[in-house]
Amino acid sequence: MLTSKERWNKINAVIRVASGNFLEMYDFIVYGYYAVYIGKAFFPSHSEFASLMLSLVTFGAGFLMRPLGAIVLGAYIDRKGRRDGLIVTLGLMAIGTLTIALTPSYAAIGILAPLIVVIGRLLQGLSAGVELGGVSVYLAEIATAGNRGFYCSWQSASQQLAVVFTALLGVAIGAVITPENLAAWGWRIPLVIGCLIIPIILWLRRSLEETEAFRKMRHHPRKASEAIRILAANWQLVLIGMMLVVMTTTTFYLITAYTPTFASQALHLSQQQSLLVTLCVGLSNFLWLPIGGWISDRTGRRPPLLLIPALTLLTAYPAMSWLVAEPNLPKLLMVLLWFSFLFGIYNGAMVPFLTEIMPAEVRTAGFSLAYSLATAIFGGFTPAVSTYLIEVTKNKAAPALWLSTAAIVGLTGTLLSGHSEKARSELALT
Repeated sequence: MLTSKERWNKINAVIRVASGNFLEMYDFIVYGYYAVYIGKAFFPSHSEFASLMLSLVTFGAGFLMRPLGAIVLGAYIDRKGRRDGLIVTLGLMAIGTLTIALTPSYAAIGILAPLIVVIGRLLQGLSAGVELGGVSVYLAEIATAGNRGFYCSWQSASQQLAVVFTALLGVAIGAVITPENLAAWGWRIPLVIGCLIIPIILWLRRSLEETEAFRKMRHHPRKASEAIRILAANWQLVLIGMMLVVMTTTTFYLITAYTPTFASQALHLSQQQSLLVTLCVGLSNFLWLPIGGWISDRTGRRPPLLLIPALTLLTAYPAMSWLVAEPNLPKLLMVLLWFSFLFGIYNGAMVPFLTEIMPAEVRTAGFSLAYSLATAIFGGFTPAVSTYLIEVTKNKAAPALWLSTAAIVGLTGTLLSGHSEKARSELALT
């Protein structure tokens, strides 16, 4: 049993390490929320669809940098330590966010505007490629016995606070700024606020202690090439991990970053209504994630990882079809809260499972690479793919087909993990 002081130290460490994860998700969600305005500012076109698609593709481009960040920065964290690496990732995220917030529009500086924005997104992606993995590994390594799933869940839970905060901020901005001013310059306000939060989170992270598991580790890769060699030797685990993550990252970006665009463009609901729904989804995610982690600590990781993709395949398309047949705010909320339940329970089991199957010496790099590949191929492009599917098929329920595809991939990954001795035994983090 932990003493009161030890329990407080654990809680304090969770808050400090998860704070940067809050900022990382805040910056990404802000871009998704205001993709329509960003498209008009930096990617003007005679076609509103083309402008939006260019903005969403740029949103997805940040995910293409994640695998590189996972390998390079992940190897750095596995070599130098969890604390120092997480401070570096925070700095890169800050530079990327500041770049997008301060870049003049296309009308002011021409082609330089979209080029600078893309660079900002790539820097954000490089940082995010290892931020989530670094935080997850840190939480896994400080967890008390039998509670690793619950501890790891706070990595994702901190992201949901970012979803809630961003939605509340969007509602407040929309209430005091006219639609014309919001489109002209108001969308920059949340980005600037993100920059102002950075010094506080940097201060919190600088006071982190290194994990005992890292200090006791006998071998650390001396350079990135050694980490790449170890990862290559364990490519099957990385592939399985990537397949597991596809389900969670696709669901998350569908119900958060894509919601404002889907609600306004496909369902013709107001910006305030879509932000209200996103706020509720964030709160729901925040509730279900710790519950999902707690359940996986009691039942094992595999039962939720098998059950949730199966439920998704059975319900995703029927639920979305019911929504678009006669769209309104209550129906949108009901469907997304159902998807939120699926996401929370699945992710609560998936994150600790992913930390457990990775080799100890490249735990951060392996976790981050699997996660980054999944977001680069599936999750990050969910808003763009969903928008494209609706345009091509003329079926507003088409995003559910993308989610169902992700469920198939996740289910397959779970089944394949049963052939891995490491996965079956759910390794202790030693």
